[in-house]
Amino acid sequence: MPQDMPPMGGYEPVQYRRNLPVRGFRPATYLFAIAGVMTYGFYRMGQGIREQNELAREKMWSRIHLIPMLQAEEDRDQVRRYYSQQAMEKELLGAETKAYNSDRCVASIYPMAEALQANNEQVCAANICGYTFACDEIDTR
Repeated sequence: MPQDMPPMGGYEPVQYRRNLPVRGFRPATYLFAIAGVMTYGFYRMGQGIREQNELAREKMWSRIHLIPMLQAEEDRDQVRRYYSQQAMEKELLGAETKAYNSDRCVASIYPMAEALQANNEQVCAANICGYTFACDEIDTR
């Protein structure tokens, strides 16, 4: 039996590659486009952060400059309440009232009782009890 031989001129080449049409841009083009978009995004984000910092600084300084006015308003309100309370007490009780029964300086610091009795002049000079009137005697009851 005779052996089969290739045809004259050889076989046709075997197609092992796919002939797909090239679609879109080259990968480097996409890479540069994405890098450009990201760079622009980071630039805008940096501008936004800088703007937010500037607004926060402006807000802080505006509050700092408002503090004296707000404190004065609070002080006026406290004075108004104090005089209103004094007038109400006078109307209800008929006379001025005091928080303490006497003008005597009474130190209520029990651990320091011996020191207070021993150093009467020093205590009055240092004004430990916090009163502005003269301390003639200190009672540590």
